[in-house]
Amino acid sequence: MPVLTRRSALLSNPLFCAIAALLLAGSAQAQVTAIKFQLDWRFEGPAAFFLAPIAKGYFKEAKLDVSVDSGNGSGGAVTRVASGSYDMGFADMAALMEFHANNPDAPNKPVAVMMVYNNTPAAVLALKKSGITTVAGLSGKKLGAPVFDAGRRGFPVFAQANKLGAVAWTSMDPPLRETMLVRGDVDAITGFSFTSLLNLEARGIKAEEVVVFPYAQYGVKHYGNAIIASPKLIKEHPEVVKAFLKAFARSAKEVMADPDAAIAFVKDRDGIINEVLEKRRLRLAIDAVVASPDARAEGFGQVVAPRLALMASQISDVYNTKTRVSSDAIWNGSMLPSSTELNVLPAKR
Repeated sequence: MPVLTRRSALLSNPLFCAIAALLLAGSAQAQVTAIKFQLDWRFEGPAAFFLAPIAKGYFKEAKLDVSVDSGNGSGGAVTRVASGSYDMGFADMAALMEFHANNPDAPNKPVAVMMVYNNTPAAVLALKKSGITTVAGLSGKKLGAPVFDAGRRGFPVFAQANKLGAVAWTSMDPPLRETMLVRGDVDAITGFSFTSLLNLEARGIKAEEVVVFPYAQYGVKHYGNAIIASPKLIKEHPEVVKAFLKAFARSAKEVMADPDAAIAFVKDRDGIINEVLEKRRLRLAIDAVVASPDARAEGFGQVVAPRLALMASQISDVYNTKTRVSSDAIWNGSMLPSSTELNVLPAKR
């Protein structure tokens, strides 16, 4: 039988076509890359940034099968990516820097590949009835925070920038932080501004009764949370990281354009969240650290080398790390989307 005749016969055979279709489907399926992603915290408002591209199919379009798990702190996110349990994650830059400097021989130190929180969300919060109305009023006061809190650990930089005197620290578990402030056990607390403020409101304190001193507005220009990736993934599959960041940026633009709608994706993952509260939390996070003046000046997703180097030096000092932090070792912006694709920040209101 001539070759063309045999080919025509095969193509007209239903069994052959079915087998070919299965083989093609299997080949397409094999091209999808699974990515395990570790958040820094629970499924709260800001988690919408990572849940939206899953729900909208943007990661799937990029041939990525992304699973997102809640976390219990930036330190845990860094160590889990370092261990290989997760491919990528979301973590505070200070925690990433500390891991690098204290584990110089670790074989799989994660690297930041996209800045999301251009400013640290760390802040000092006090009740106005305490008499603390200016940052200078913190000198000599009793402050409270968990020992691992980023704001507490970075407080020496904040204190130096504002020429503060000594303070006394009280330690507690995270769920007790705002409760102890309300009870008067401490004069002020450190924490993420958009988390502690809403936690205080949940305890009956009105926003106008709270004074907030965001680190970013009081001389501490530290970067906040970034997307991190394992060096193994970066080395072996940089195109996968690039595809992830491109899909993320596309979705981030839509989340910031309509944050209230994005909370539905968080609700899908944790059905018991307070939707009204989480809508506020997401909006506060966007305004304070994602679309901040510094983010608009530097560009979403990016860092400025001198600022990053200064932060690395300050973290080395206040965290008393084993080795000095190398800003070059913790950042790799080579896989960022184009400037057009990073043009995602909402218009100024």
